[in-house]
Amino acid sequence: MRTIIRTKLSPLSLAVALASVSVGVVAQQQDSAERSVERKKIMPTLEVIRVVGNGTPVLLEQTGTVVVIDRKQIEQIQPLSNEDILRRIPGINVKSEEESSVVANFGMRGLSASESKSLVLEDGVPVAPGLFVGNDRYFNPRIQRVEQIEVLKGSASLRYGPSTIGGVVNYQTKTPDDGVTVTGRAGSFNMQEVNVEAGGKSASGDAFAGVVATHATSDGFMDKGYEMSDVMAKAGVVFSNNQKLGIKASRHENKANISYRGLLLADYLAGADYNPAADDYYLTDRTAFDINHEWTLSSQATLQTLLYWSEMSRDYWRYNVDTPASNAAGRWVYTDVLTGNNRSFERLGLETRLTLDHSLAGLVVNSEFGLRFMQEEANDTRIRAVRSSDRTGVNDRHIVDSANSIAAYAQSRLELSERFAVTPGLRVESYEQKRVVLSSEGASAKTSNTEFLPGIGATFNLTESAQLYGGVYRAFSPASNGVALDGLTDQQLDGERSTNVELGIRGKQGALNYEVAAFAMDFSNQVVTGNSDPNLSQSNAGKTEHRGMEFLLGYQLGAGFSLDTNATWVPTSEFKTGSDQGNRLPYAPKIVANVALTYQLEQLTTALSAHHRGEQYGDAANTADIPANAAGGIWGGLMPSYTLLDLTAQYKLADNVRLFGAVKNITDKRYITGLRQGIYVGPERSFELGISYSF
Repeated sequence: MRTIIRTKLSPLSLAVALASVSVGVVAQQQDSAERSVERKKIMPTLEVIRVVGNGTPVLLEQTGTVVVIDRKQIEQIQPLSNEDILRRIPGINVKSEEESSVVANFGMRGLSASESKSLVLEDGVPVAPGLFVGNDRYFNPRIQRVEQIEVLKGSASLRYGPSTIGGVVNYQTKTPDDGVTVTGRAGSFNMQEVNVEAGGKSASGDAFAGVVATHATSDGFMDKGYEMSDVMAKAGVVFSNNQKLGIKASRHENKANISYRGLLLADYLAGADYNPAADDYYLTDRTAFDINHEWTLSSQATLQTLLYWSEMSRDYWRYNVDTPASNAAGRWVYTDVLTGNNRSFERLGLETRLTLDHSLAGLVVNSEFGLRFMQEEANDTRIRAVRSSDRTGVNDRHIVDSANSIAAYAQSRLELSERFAVTPGLRVESYEQKRVVLSSEGASAKTSNTEFLPGIGATFNLTESAQLYGGVYRAFSPASNGVALDGLTDQQLDGERSTNVELGIRGKQGALNYEVAAFAMDFSNQVVTGNSDPNLSQSNAGKTEHRGMEFLLGYQLGAGFSLDTNATWVPTSEFKTGSDQGNRLPYAPKIVANVALTYQLEQLTTALSAHHRGEQYGDAANTADIPANAAGGIWGGLMPSYTLLDLTAQYKLADNVRLFGAVKNITDKRYITGLRQGIYVGPERSFELGISYSF
């Protein structure tokens, strides 16, 4: 294995690690960390956050804020989805639409939670179905297969792209231990879930194979039921002292009784809890395959290569509404006509990274050079159907979008002294997009663009218990095919660019650990509708400004008690140009905060946590009143702030048996999570109980 850093782990690095994971849950146990590292020795991966030793993140190398949530912490939170974890992390605002989070909706640092400006990875591989052809989060990795969640913001995210304006979220998947673990869970809304992890390794320890499988069903809050199956298989082998290979294959299927329609205002105020679109269905399936190779060229050089492929389909069957009848009834009234907005996506990618530990002018340097090739294709059809034959009909729209992209980057961390290091870097993204409208006799258009994204970050150890860090970098999000080629005309759009700046301090002093970071993001050219050229409909003209701070504070109270808090304050998230100038971005609350009191006594661990989200607007016009009548498009309105309380507990009955349970939304708070053709309501009070058994 190559040496990642040349100096020993100082007390500061350990303190920073503790500070970064303070989200109100118990710390990772040493034996668990050692097993995790042992598995990683066999299974290569493109790590988003590098690890050494017992698995502690080497945050001394990170020039931006970092949060790592490990498996022990995930088990303590007892999430139904990964959004249950993300909402507890500073800088993130979640716009949940149903409790299982079939579709991911979150924003970072004042960016709208209804847009896609942050990169989501699984084991270093992009999971959004289309980064260039349509960066929609139609696939959300299932929390049941996740070992660890990493959130990276600031200039440290320059190694990845595109769409890293807010930052990077990486889901590290489980690598099963020897043996079998069966976990069952049941709860409110007739929720039932079974998860099986099974694995084994060779006598020499140089090869392993394992599987993680989950099946879950629920009637769903507000009768938004689902039936989900998720299977992931992994295998790894060490060929020699310097080469190893890992393979991962996965299959996901989900049938969800959800829609883009929420309750009308009168029903919401009356406390209604029915499914407002009971006959609409959102059907997804995804197959993915990754091959990871790691070649240790020398003690100072490592070459990693990742080949990945995925195919996903999303069929969305929605019934048309009778708007006058809906207005009269105060709820949605549907016709017997429905539309299937059905899309499929395919991605093929190859990425390679060369990491070198070397010296330059007498300085200790760690450099990384990366190259990525990726092809994407989206097949978009629109099926017109009727109730008597609700899954078949006439295809009146057929569009094929494709994109080819090449990305390259170089980054070097230079240790100017034992206390001070700087990390300059440059990323280049070049891509070509093409649209073919098969339903219009194959009419087509294409466009291309290249983005240069420089950045520089630094870390400085103020003392043995405090580190100063910061950086500045450029990030971008590409305009999707439908925007860049609107009307089958090259709109001559650059990517949506942002210049991001961050400055923070983190560390530990006795029983106290902390982190404070200030950030600023300035968009120079968000895509807006309208153009001075009459032949074009889109332009890079919108400017937005984001200013804020993140706070994290943890304290070991003693006697088994610990207190963990974090908050995100974004006083400025504002349109600077255009018709919405001076308005606040939608789904960008000024305040998001979390507090957790944890108690641990021998085999028992409990946590009482509170999550607060400030008020936020549902549209860019900052409409204050929620409309009372049925309307098309996305509704506006000011959504009130709310605070939720959760209680979780788990008890280790034996070395191989764990009992756990939760009461979520203890006060049965009724609250609005989002607005989209109606009011989305958060889940009422719910109960869960589960058991995990290993053999």
